[in-house]
Amino acid sequence: MDQNLPLRAAELRLDTLRVFEARGFGHIGGAMSLVETIAVLYNGVMRVRPNDPNWAERDRLVCSKGHAGPVIYAALAEKGFFDREVLKTLNRPGTILPSHCDRKTPGIDMTTGSLGQGISTAIGLAIGQKLRGTDAKTYLILGDGECNEGQIWEGLMLAAHKKLDNLIVFCDYNKKQLDGWLEEVLDMGDLAEKFRAFGFFTQFVNGHDTAAIADAVEKARNYTVITDNEERRCPSMIILDTVKGRGCTFAEDVYANHHIAFDQEQMAEALKAAEERVRELGGEVRA
Repeated sequence: MDQNLPLRAAELRLDTLRVFEARGFGHIGGAMSLVETIAVLYNGVMRVRPNDPNWAERDRLVCSKGHAGPVIYAALAEKGFFDREVLKTLNRPGTILPSHCDRKTPGIDMTTGSLGQGISTAIGLAIGQKLRGTDAKTYLILGDGECNEGQIWEGLMLAAHKKLDNLIVFCDYNKKQLDGWLEEVLDMGDLAEKFRAFGFFTQFVNGHDTAAIADAVEKARNYTVITDNEERRCPSMIILDTVKGRGCTFAEDVYANHHIAFDQEQMAEALKAAEERVRELGGEVRA
């Protein structure tokens, strides 16, 4: 595990903002709320090979809320899956970086964006890993608003029934969705209790605390429960208590910030704040 995860997250937040700067608009809110989680996954948790993106024994990541793709693209570029200059081509003709996650991008394991469907593909990947006898993991990222979809709950039941202890799910609980606040659009109640009731080992953590996220992943990877003198394994859920738009000065307070256009002055302010954070943590700001 990288010993300076807060700095890695700060650098990733800056790089992700630069991705949006190059395009002039985008799904900033849901990308910013995942920065710390993606930083943890790609700096010591996930087993991947940038020089061999299709390595059969790799861990898989399915970002079901595919509009958060830009933060994953920034992480992939930093790892060396493709040149950092490619980040400037987000959602442009001929790009390998569409606005939503797509397998045309080196390092992306599943095309997503039609909300609710990512869980089904992730379960398929996890079952496949079991059938091949590999110890690789599948990581899945869900949005809290996405959990309005019935397909999510069908998938949770199947994952628990199949005892997919190689499936670790993150729910980005940023409390906003396309049309506004989660509790106003469709109040999900106590998500943690719901996930536990569906058979998942469930943890609730500060989604902007890299140490807490890393600790939760470690617990999920090694969790077992003994019932009736029998060891039982199950899939895991990590609920990330986050702020939508976190670290983007003009996005955090927007009522519904699913897709945001901004002017140069707003982005300049956000980039300055992100650069200052990198320096505070002892890093150097790259051009």
